[in-house]
Amino acid sequence: MQIHFSPSMRSITISTTNGFIDFMKIKVAARHISYRTLFHTILALAFLLPFVFIITALVTLEDVDNCSSLDCLGRRLGPRLLGRSGDSGRLVKDLYKFFNQVNSEEVPDGLKLPESFSQLVYEMKNNQYDAKAFAIRLKAMGAMGSHLKHLPKSGLMASCGDQKSIPFLIMEKFDRDIRESKFAELMNKHFAATAIPKGIHCLSLRLTDEYSSNAHARRQLPSPEFLPLLSDNSYHHFIMATDNILAASVVVTSTVQSATRPERIVFHVITDKKTYAGMHSWFALNPISPSIIEVKGVHQFEWLTRENVPVLEAVESYHGIKNYYHGNHIAGANLSDLTPRIFASKLQARSPKYISILNHLRIYLPELFPNLNKVVFLDDDVVIQRDLSPLWDIYLGGKVNGAVETCRGEDEWVMSKRFKNYFNFSHPLIAKNLDPNECAWAYGMNIFDLRTWRRTRIRATYHSWLKQNLRSNLTMWKLGTLPPALIAFRGHVQPIDPSWHMLGLGYQFKTKVENVKKAAVIHYNGQSKPWLEIGFEHLRPFWAKYVNYSNDFVRNCHILGA
Repeated sequence: MQIHFSPSMRSITISTTNGFIDFMKIKVAARHISYRTLFHTILALAFLLPFVFIITALVTLEDVDNCSSLDCLGRRLGPRLLGRSGDSGRLVKDLYKFFNQVNSEEVPDGLKLPESFSQLVYEMKNNQYDAKAFAIRLKAMGAMGSHLKHLPKSGLMASCGDQKSIPFLIMEKFDRDIRESKFAELMNKHFAATAIPKGIHCLSLRLTDEYSSNAHARRQLPSPEFLPLLSDNSYHHFIMATDNILAASVVVTSTVQSATRPERIVFHVITDKKTYAGMHSWFALNPISPSIIEVKGVHQFEWLTRENVPVLEAVESYHGIKNYYHGNHIAGANLSDLTPRIFASKLQARSPKYISILNHLRIYLPELFPNLNKVVFLDDDVVIQRDLSPLWDIYLGGKVNGAVETCRGEDEWVMSKRFKNYFNFSHPLIAKNLDPNECAWAYGMNIFDLRTWRRTRIRATYHSWLKQNLRSNLTMWKLGTLPPALIAFRGHVQPIDPSWHMLGLGYQFKTKVENVKKAAVIHYNGQSKPWLEIGFEHLRPFWAKYVNYSNDFVRNCHILGA
């Protein structure tokens, strides 16, 4: 067979090899393309190619891992170029169909659920579930499951009205996770605030051991020649009750260093029996001359008996007191009805320190110091930055307690406390006897006129209300010793200038450093104490500068900052 092409390439002749010539002419198209046709072709391609490029790029970016071949790309592009929805469109439609279907179904028992929503999406992406299985698991998971369970029978879309219902449910799940994390953070912070840091525990143990082995650590405080000054009313007497040796040291050191006449200062430090030896050792080995210091344990006050202090027996005999302050703080609590701020205040109210006798001692000052006329009581979480001797010159107008009011001031978060912030006014006794808008005042730095106090019934009123609250299962108030004191001292409080006492350094992160520098006494009330790692870094230096980090006991116990 022979094949002959015509010169113009317009025909092909095929002949057989047996000598016979069979003419088979096949017409072919001319190769000539007009310039007009070429122009129109280029114009069309110029118009279409950008769209093809964009669609190709989108497909590749959407699923580059699962679409790495030209064949796959063609299958992905084909439906889109033809205006079809493709597999993803069908998946969305299937999901809505199955969401509506499983809305009325029960979740199977023993259904294995992913640990998180991210894992659910991962497993779905890896084809471990079909659309219905995905919908069932989504219903069963967390807050989204609760939301789906209560949707109307008309279907999922009735909840939101459009396709935004799925993102809405996902955000609801995330919101629930965030709330749970916040509550967990608050609980961990509560444990951190109520626990004794390792360094401070070490300091107490080492000083106690020193008390037993070192005669100098056991020397009498103060020296015998200074004993008469403990009841001399011409001196300025400060009183503090604490079991924190390091904190006590800062309060005493900052007071003495800020005083213009430190030789006129007498400090009375009261502690519990277990801390007495360590506290005594610290101040015996680290004298604060020329000031005078006395360290006493509660067991050394003969007046502190159950007969004279009913609060001891009342607190110890209350059937639920230990569980309330030491038990599971989340069990029985409906966290869905609480804001993090309310939950934090409830945790703070359940601090074990509120059942410590050291926390109630201030109500017995007239009896514990029968020879003193006027004293300043300091909490152990304060720092003194200015000479406090002018406090003894403040005229109290026949009142017992000179204190800073906490219902007015620049800081609306800290200085906005009224009786309604401390008491449960749904309780009939509280509603009948108290005004919710009455201004509260602060413990932490108080001037007490003990002579006037001894002519009142403040202590009896305190005991009476404390017992009523115990009988009411702690439903009248929750927060420690301040609420009964607010009642007991009603009509006996003289407001003093707020610059004497700045509050909130233990819970107000936004405290202005400029304001801290101006205050005479700064108070780290709240959970974030400066000796804890949860203390605010920008506020800790005001406290830490009074810690002697060169002291062997402080350094060897690795106190924070040493």
